[in-house]
Amino acid sequence: EVQLQASGGGLVQAGGSLTLSCAFSGFTFRDYIIGWFRQAPGKGREGIAGISSEDGTTDYADSVRGRFTISSDNADNTAHLQMYNLKPEDTAIYYCAVSPGWSPSLLRLWLLSSPNTWGQGTLVTVSS
Repeated sequence: EVQLQASGGGLVQAGGSLTLSCAFSGFTFRDYIIGWFRQAPGKGREGIAGISSEDGTTDYADSVRGRFTISSDNADNTAHLQMYNLKPEDTAIYYCAVSPGWSPSLLRLWLLSSPNTWGQGTLVTVSS
């Protein structure tokens, strides 16, 4: 059974930074896409960052491109999301998600999808 646990959320002022972490286990397939989605009250779910285990290719939503960086460490079974220059509109619950068997060519599509496997969310609050 695939399990994911997100952590690292908190309160930060606009312009500040945070790093989120995702611990994962139980993946059935060697190749997969893992990344982050977020959801704020009154808004729909937004795919913001993904990375492929096959070749390390990454992709980002336009709303976070240039400010967020995703990485993955298979040895430690972890993924991270480094967030810089945070804005109040970044306030949301952030979720880690994974899709086994997806190729890196599908990263853009994956950010627009609704993965079935989710971890527990972590709250990020950005104050003005």
